[in-house]
Amino acid sequence: MILHRRFLSFTLMVSVALASLVHLSCTRRVSDQDTTLNAAVNVNIKGLDPIYSSDNHTNAVVAQIFEPLLHYHYLKRPLELQPLLAAEMPKVSEDGLTHTFKIKAGVLFHDNPAFPGGKGREVKAEDFVYSWKRLADPRKQSDGFWIFDGRIKGLNEWREAVANGDADYETPVEGLKALDDYTLQIQLTRPYYQLHYVLAMPQTAPVPREAVEKYQDEFMNNPVGTGPYILENWTRNSQVTLVKNPNWREEFFPSEGEAQDKERGLLESAGQKLPFAERIVFHEIIEDQPRWLNFMRGNLDLVDIPKDNFDSAVVGDAIAPQLAEKGISLQVSTEPDVTYIAFNMRDPILGTNENLRKAMSLAYDTETLIERFYNGRAIVAHSPIPPGVDGYDASFRNPYKEYNLEKAKEYLSRAGFPEGKGLPELEFSAISSPTSRQMAEYFQQNMAQIGVRIRISSSSWPQFTNKIREGQTQIYGIAWLGDYPDAENFLQLLYGGNVSPGPNGSNFQNAEFDRLYDQASKLPPGAERTRLYQQMRDLVVAQAPWIPGAHRLSYYVSHEWLKNFKRNSTVQDYLKYLRIDPKKRAERKSKL
Repeated sequence: MILHRRFLSFTLMVSVALASLVHLSCTRRVSDQDTTLNAAVNVNIKGLDPIYSSDNHTNAVVAQIFEPLLHYHYLKRPLELQPLLAAEMPKVSEDGLTHTFKIKAGVLFHDNPAFPGGKGREVKAEDFVYSWKRLADPRKQSDGFWIFDGRIKGLNEWREAVANGDADYETPVEGLKALDDYTLQIQLTRPYYQLHYVLAMPQTAPVPREAVEKYQDEFMNNPVGTGPYILENWTRNSQVTLVKNPNWREEFFPSEGEAQDKERGLLESAGQKLPFAERIVFHEIIEDQPRWLNFMRGNLDLVDIPKDNFDSAVVGDAIAPQLAEKGISLQVSTEPDVTYIAFNMRDPILGTNENLRKAMSLAYDTETLIERFYNGRAIVAHSPIPPGVDGYDASFRNPYKEYNLEKAKEYLSRAGFPEGKGLPELEFSAISSPTSRQMAEYFQQNMAQIGVRIRISSSSWPQFTNKIREGQTQIYGIAWLGDYPDAENFLQLLYGGNVSPGPNGSNFQNAEFDRLYDQASKLPPGAERTRLYQQMRDLVVAQAPWIPGAHRLSYYVSHEWLKNFKRNSTVQDYLKYLRIDPKKRAERKSKL
């Protein structure tokens, strides 16, 4: 998701799989008292500072340590915002420009040597002012500033003054005020109908100034938040271990949800104190098969189904009988996401040649891609806007998404490269994982059919995202999971104000697109805003800075000892709601 807020990588050697399986098996003791929750991330986590939490994998960890003002009700659908560090939902002025939040009293930062006596102090409204200035600080180069850019009175001016050496953190910002210890006031430059959504994102969580000043650049390895879990240990490229925060305030499992939640057992924990797991261990397992084998052995409690295991795990839309017998259950959900291949519009070859980009789009066989890599669990994407959000039109067809080699060759000739003659080899940046490599090779093969030569460059997830941030790619494949249910969250990936190091990694800039984007940002949900979203969609399609890929379905499996699991990618702080039945796990795991 969301780079993100929520970017996802496109994700085998049997020896590697077995080595990883043995490692995890040997380090996990089966106990009928152990409530540790074991999850997997399929990339190497790059850091735990919320202002750099720009992808879904990092967010999975960060959202357990840090907390923003608002979050989503765990069980209700459609999603419903509710207070988290806020004591109540904000009071909003009639003109929509002033939002006043009451902060919960008694919320403590984690105990840490950064504080006198090592005891975490109480969170105050001023901590939000400091943290949001830090997000805006140009020296920090956060890729999350897009959420506030141009929105809060005086914040952009403060940012510019800091860049010029004319301001610091003591310099006031007109639109950010701590009226007292527990009252935070935000004044906007214009109505911002997504404000409450972004205030549920990890990037807006408060951080203590004392810890940032103590650890400085190493704060990303020494995170101090307010959340239900504290970092206990991080073995780079292996695992992140979080332990329950003993000083966390009282929060409880919800007592209401959807009509069917009670029969699904999702209300059995209603009213009970959170969190349930004593520890959470995030295992960094990049390869699909080791991840799946560890799940099947019971070393992981939940996991998404890799493409190579899908046919043996799912029959129709139900879990395969042999897995059901093992107590494994399946959850299928529609995610607000889009995969895409981006062209760097600053590249002297690709950025100046629209016909070349359209030729490559026409040569890309997305239907086969979906069958081969997603087991048919997706639909073709014709634009950045996914199903389920305002602006999506199921009948819309992108004329350059047709798989048509003859037309592709025609556009390649128009581009000045008949049969690829005279076109230098182009570089496709990918993740260092088997699936990502296979998908890159698939793109390479597709392009070879029209004479376009592709060289694949693979790197780790942190290196890959850094290349995009610094504009060092020519072509790359990635995915975006929505931070919130609004098309603006997808269209901002193409907004000119968000070019690298912001989330617009394709560095697409179009004055008319930006004008429409700014106009839409002033409108509430409704027909006029939808019309503007679709006009922006049409402009993007006409200039082809992306090859849209697919809108995917999510298929997650979990063991029967995992309770309270209800999947939704936008709900990022969900792990505190999950409960392990250790006796059931000890009994079942011995038979797996």
